[in-house]
Amino acid sequence: MKQLRTCENGHHYYKSSDCPVCPVCEAARKPAGNFLSQLSAPARRAMESKGIRKPEQLAGYSEKEILALHGIGKTSIPKLSKALKAVGLSFKKE
Repeated sequence: MKQLRTCENGHHYYKSSDCPVCPVCEAARKPAGNFLSQLSAPARRAMESKGIRKPEQLAGYSEKEILALHGIGKTSIPKLSKALKAVGLSFKKE
């Protein structure tokens, strides 16, 4: 059952889970034009929590390490691989 909630910024939204993320605030945070914009919000937050904001930083991790992050799923890896390839990089070899 969805409950009406209000975030600290005053946005009203309905959620059925315990997730505290306001969808209005999350949409405003979405980066435009960089490789993180291709990811879902949970995957993007997982990358940001590790300080990964540029492909050069991502190249320091293996696919296995990235998949171990909470919020990253198997569908994120092809998107991330493509972003790395576009700048001549790849995931770290294990």
